[in-house]
Amino acid sequence: MDLVESYREELQLIRKPWTRVWVSAIVVGLFLLPLYAPQHIVYVATSICIYSIGVMGQNLLIGYTGQISLGQAGFLAIGAYTFGHLVRLGVPWPVALFGAGVMAGLAGVIVGFPSLRLKGPYLAIATMGFGIAVYQVFVNSEWLSGGRMGLTITKLAVPFGLHAITFNYVFNFLFALAFALISYNIVSSYMGRAFIAIRDNDIAAEVIGVNLARYKLLAFAISSFYTGIQGALFALFLGYLDPELFRFTESITLFVAVIIGGLASVEGSIMGAAFVVLVPQVFSSYREFVPVVFGVTILIVLIFEPLGLSGRWMKTRLYLRNWPFR
Repeated sequence: MDLVESYREELQLIRKPWTRVWVSAIVVGLFLLPLYAPQHIVYVATSICIYSIGVMGQNLLIGYTGQISLGQAGFLAIGAYTFGHLVRLGVPWPVALFGAGVMAGLAGVIVGFPSLRLKGPYLAIATMGFGIAVYQVFVNSEWLSGGRMGLTITKLAVPFGLHAITFNYVFNFLFALAFALISYNIVSSYMGRAFIAIRDNDIAAEVIGVNLARYKLLAFAISSFYTGIQGALFALFLGYLDPELFRFTESITLFVAVIIGGLASVEGSIMGAAFVVLVPQVFSSYREFVPVVFGVTILIVLIFEPLGLSGRWMKTRLYLRNWPFR
């Protein structure tokens, strides 16, 4: 009985009452952000919400399953353009949004097959090739990408007389919150434990009954589904699509967000998304320094804080909890 109770406690998202209070306060505060923050801050926060979905998916693949992918820009493009074309055909946006995720997820399954044979840098190179190939397809197919004029997407009607920036933020914040909760549930489920077992030792995982092929492909599918949803929300947010938005550098940006935010951490994914969105904003007048900042920060993280921003946040919480004692 004690074992069952402890296992149930372990599966709880938030165990302590005080933690529930301050987490709820943060969520409510973020939800009400448009009421007290300038519009440009709300606009940037909307981008962070959209990015965090894709980074969470990437972290499920890299951080929890140990499968390196550098082809996320390809899944992002597939999701965005699938959504764009479906909406232009008159498909309701919720169906188009789900269809974008499914198409990206199916592409993820196909790309995931090399993961059954390849590992480490070899798998990274294979997925990188996929991302570059998708970019080339869209660049050279005007009927897919809209050509030089790009693909225009009609934005959603703003209800209740809200400002467009406020509505976009609330809309994307709710999606980011939903995917964060889904990610926590995946991690704490049998599926998540299978992912972690594969990451730690795939041979031992297979010995204890984990189907490597099934769960590796499932990890690619879920990660790609997240990225496809990110692409669809990105398309809806911008109202315009161009293949240049999905260069290989976008895959690198998502990878940087995972490393800096913290591997195997949902909250780290959100922190990493905030980092890669805020740095270009801070260095808006010196865009050439953005890759330098990313590279230097990764070196600092790998040397001094391997668990990333989430690891530093966890250590800070432990310090404050035990203060003034150590």
